Amino acid sequence: MTNPIPGTQEWLDLVIEEVVDPARPIVDPHHHLWPAGGALPYGLDELHSDVDGTSSGGGHRIVRTVFVECGAAYDHAAPEHLMSVGETSFVAGESARDPAHLIGGIVSSADLRRPDLDEILDAHAEAGGHLFKGIRHALSSAEHPEALRIPGRAPRDLATDPSFRRGVGRLGDRGLTYDTWHYHYQNGDFLDLARAVPQTTMVLDHFGTPLGVGPYAARRDEIRAGWRDTIAEIARCPNVVAKLGGLAMPDNGFEWHTARRPPTSDEFVAAQRDWYLHTIDCFGPDRCMFESNFPIDRWSLSYGVLWNGLKKIAATFSATEQDAMFRGTASSVYRLAAA
Repeated sequence: MTNPIPGTQEWLDLVIEEVVDPARPIVDPHHHLWPAGGALPYGLDELHSDVDGTSSGGGHRIVRTVFVECGAAYDHAAPEHLMSVGETSFVAGESARDPAHLIGGIVSSADLRRPDLDEILDAHAEAGGHLFKGIRHALSSAEHPEALRIPGRAPRDLATDPSFRRGVGRLGDRGLTYDTWHYHYQNGDFLDLARAVPQTTMVLDHFGTPLGVGPYAARRDEIRAGWRDTIAEIARCPNVVAKLGGLAMPDNGFEWHTARRPPTSDEFVAAQRDWYLHTIDCFGPDRCMFESNFPIDRWSLSYGVLWNGLKKIAATFSATEQDAMFRGTASSVYRLAAA
């Protein structure tokens, strides 16, 4: 018998666990979707299958989610600067056709350097309505793209570009958030940006993505030490909040995506607890939100196991602190309607 292919449902089903703390309400503030034929086979039905626990016999109590841009469903008939509005329209349509209205927020894509930024933001607001919450214009610039499964292709100096900083500031003026995905060696650039634009609420995705593959694999201890210092500095910026998740991407180097079976929640906790606890210690629970980063982290573990692991990591915190990290912070930052 051949082993199931990592990342497939058959492979994920090799580890099925009883749901920990099933009554806890959760807002998942970071996932992606693609239409049929998109970059990954992950649409509304697949999201609900993970959230509802269809394959595993029961799910966690996910009351709302936030979609984050991923280059899906662009409108290639539109002017170039408005193509990304197609993605917002697509996700708003998926939310509207979902009886559960699970998706409560959309973080869209825009080039924040453009002089016509307000036109772009207005178009996203029209397409997304109350769901439109902010923009992610990622800083991720890969030094070694050949070593990465998902190499970021932003210009290396994006965070210091005056036009980009004006755009980030404009988001704050309009009450919108700024999300970024970048790599550990760019945390200093993000720190400077956060200090330079204090009026905008900024969301640090995926711990600043500490890499652990290719030339970074042999430097994990060095990278972790530097990461700990920069996370502590970033946390001193009151306009920054942290998303806790996305560490199971293949590029983080835990190698679960090539294993015979996915990790259990206990194995996940043993491998990643320290990254989570350090960030919570620096930011405080009221500025942290657990995220799934699905379906990208689905290459490494199942939705149910991930949230079991996150609940185990949070178990030593008070009820109020747990509620902030699982629901409250995300609801506040993204201004989500009550479930």
